[in-house]
Amino acid sequence: MNEAQQVDSGRAQTAHDEARRTLVMGILNVTEDSFSDGGRNPDTETALRHAREMIAAGADIIDIGGESTRPGATRVDPAVEEGRVVPVIQQLQHEECQTSIDTMRATTAAAAIEAGVDIINDVSGGLADPDMLRVCAEADVPICLMHWQAESFAGAEGYTDHGGDIVGQVRDHLSRLVDRALEAGVQERRIILDPGIGFAKSPDENWALLGATRQLVDMGFPILIGASRKRFLTALRPAPDGNPGTPDSADDATAAVSALAAAAGAWAVRVHNVAPTCAAVDVAHYTSLGSGPYVAEGWRARRG
Repeated sequence: MNEAQQVDSGRAQTAHDEARRTLVMGILNVTEDSFSDGGRNPDTETALRHAREMIAAGADIIDIGGESTRPGATRVDPAVEEGRVVPVIQQLQHEECQTSIDTMRATTAAAAIEAGVDIINDVSGGLADPDMLRVCAEADVPICLMHWQAESFAGAEGYTDHGGDIVGQVRDHLSRLVDRALEAGVQERRIILDPGIGFAKSPDENWALLGATRQLVDMGFPILIGASRKRFLTALRPAPDGNPGTPDSADDATAAVSALAAAAGAWAVRVHNVAPTCAAVDVAHYTSLGSGPYVAEGWRARRG
């Protein structure tokens, strides 16, 4: 069992778990229409090259998706989704890279499990496909359950009325998802939770959830934070016309979010640009320890 699968702290996290460095999950969209990098990885070899670049930059897990959930997205054929992700998972597993599959389909999850994937990352929280929880329970693989309040699970456009108390609503919804997973036979130690930053939530709700990361961690499950390049972060770096900037203009803000999430005890952060977030979570980790890598007293940085 590898580190990605060892999400078995349950409701009683140990001091060792709390001191462990937050993991960095690199986003690999093998899609045509993802909001930030759709079309960047049009084939298996290109996707693998990008994955290896993220691993070299420090990614602990590669999260592979074959279907976009950007605003306005439509579902793709299951065979297309599987054809995009399975070869990538197989090769990365051969290279001993930890992987997760970003899917809402039980059939795709099953194919990914057969290919050796380590984690199932279901943004619908197991609600989009009635077979998802059963597949994960039978395979005994970790599943990440995300908060997304939607009538249908396709594109993540628009804001939903969450009744004012977004933190309480998300906690309650995630608790219900946990209960469903346990009833389906998923082991408690195999459950990861994600508050669903940016999914049908207003900017204020996203900020409130980020500020409540410690409260989410206190639920007793590993918490995944995925705020990378979201629109509410691009608003911090507006374009000349005053509208939010491009997705990659939010990479500095994403790294800042990663540092804060790590300091609050998040299990992992999911990002597009791996290197700055690795530096951010390292700072949070060594700050929490009060110690860091040794530097010889007489050493001086070389100038280029």
